[in-house]
Amino acid sequence: MNDTEIKHVLEAALLAAGRPLDLDKLGELFPKRSRPDKQGLRRVLKILAADYEGRGIELREVASGYRIQIKQSMSDWLTPLWEERVPRYSRALLETLALIAYRQPITRGEIEEVRGVVVTTNIVRSLLERGWIRVVGHRDVPGKPAMFGTTREFLDYFSLKKLDDLPPLSEIKDLDELNVVLDFPEPSPQSDLVENLKIEQSDATAYAETEPGTPELPTNADTSDGTVVSISRPESV
Repeated sequence: MNDTEIKHVLEAALLAAGRPLDLDKLGELFPKRSRPDKQGLRRVLKILAADYEGRGIELREVASGYRIQIKQSMSDWLTPLWEERVPRYSRALLETLALIAYRQPITRGEIEEVRGVVVTTNIVRSLLERGWIRVVGHRDVPGKPAMFGTTREFLDYFSLKKLDDLPPLSEIKDLDELNVVLDFPEPSPQSDLVENLKIEQSDATAYAETEPGTPELPTNADTSDGTVVSISRPESV
């Protein structure tokens, strides 16, 4: 098969699937004798992506693979086609999600310490049901509190390939900018939260540099899917 034929098969598959497809799954579409290797698939996908430049759709690689999606600039035009309204999320939920994304693995108590208010059970349940966060382990301290991390679904939803694609906190002045980058449905500015995040990360870095012999508390975090970043600040004693 030539590249054009392969491109047509990949395009049809990505449109029909309705979900991201990785290279292994895309390769299975072809007979073994004529199956392109991963390098060949990437080359053809790059050609397909170029075909969509200047159009209302795009080929995007996310955590779970490749998908064809509408461009963000088209969302307002297509709103009348969607029967269900885009869900609106509270500032508290978005702040909690931002903390988990940047500080994972993190416990509910640590989130409350940064935000200065109680994190309700409904917020945690909503994020779990949404599939954006999961329990990755338990902190080895009294009470064994659950630690939360983001999921591949979180990355896919916000069109991210990996956590490193999140904007650095040093480049974010307030939560409003973070909402714009991640395309949260309802921006909710609160500069104090981002400033606290930056301070917490700076404190953790300084602690690690000044106390090289201090053992870290076990976290039992599961990082097998590559979605969890172990940036846990030291516990108070």
